[in-house]
Amino acid sequence: MPLNEFSLIREYFSALGESPGVALGVGDDCALLEVAAGQQLAVTVDTLVAGVHFPLNAAAGDVACRALRVNLSDLAAMGAKPRWFTLALTLPEADENWLAAFSAALAEEARTFHCALVGGDTTAGPLTISIQMMGEVPSGQALTRSGAHAGDWIYVTGSLGEGAAALQLFTPGCELSGVVRENLAQRFYRPRPRLAEGLKLRGYASAAVDISDGLLADLGHIAESSGLGAEVQLAQLPLAPWLEEVGPLEQAQVWALSGGDDYELCFTVPAEQRQAVDAMIAADDFSATCIGRMTAAPGVYCLDADGIRVTIPETGYQHF
Repeated sequence: MPLNEFSLIREYFSALGESPGVALGVGDDCALLEVAAGQQLAVTVDTLVAGVHFPLNAAAGDVACRALRVNLSDLAAMGAKPRWFTLALTLPEADENWLAAFSAALAEEARTFHCALVGGDTTAGPLTISIQMMGEVPSGQALTRSGAHAGDWIYVTGSLGEGAAALQLFTPGCELSGVVRENLAQRFYRPRPRLAEGLKLRGYASAAVDISDGLLADLGHIAESSGLGAEVQLAQLPLAPWLEEVGPLEQAQVWALSGGDDYELCFTVPAEQRQAVDAMIAADDFSATCIGRMTAAPGVYCLDADGIRVTIPETGYQHF
């Protein structure tokens, strides 16, 4: 018997909703959720469209992993702990093999990151995945974009540029070693949401954002929201050594600054908290690099080793 909307949900997604705090999950008109006392609910949503945000021929499991993780990255930037999510799934057809692979990968990711599916919708149309993610953060402790001050130090977690460099995987004729191809595929389909880092930065960082549209664009959100500017030291950008196989240093810097899809955190640290943050980094609590400083003067600029401003032709991914 062909799948209809309700049998599709029952067969592939109803088992993904077992979690504390879920009074009523998948299968009703609304989910009923219980937020713990003293917590605020952090809510975000991202939509991924086939042929725009991932290749048309991408494996179903890869699509599921990417869709969930890019949403988790938003919670990480707020210092929030994941709890629940909803899924709106638009399908060209009810392909049972695709659905089995997608739901199995989504279930595994949900277990890994301790979050539960509590509702959603399915409809027919071009392949599109929208996930709304919900998390909890202690009241008044969320990291926001608007808390930076002039003189705060700018940090980024991990390394930058691989998300944009991964687009080379889909470029005909691009020759890369097997190890590099695997590294790029991991960064594209399974970016690491910096959830633990976001939790540790509560009380230390003054502002934070996840790097989805490119460092300059997303740091620009902090600057604009905080009424400030920023200066980035090009020589301090953390770039993976193996990225030189994909492109020269200048190209890697452009990927890091404006390519997007890294899903690392960019955060600011007041001078009085810098020693504590550096101590956490030195103790391997998490990986992060200081790359610049917030300024009272508006505008986000890049400086070379001599302190001279460098013009970057593109500042970030544009959705329209």
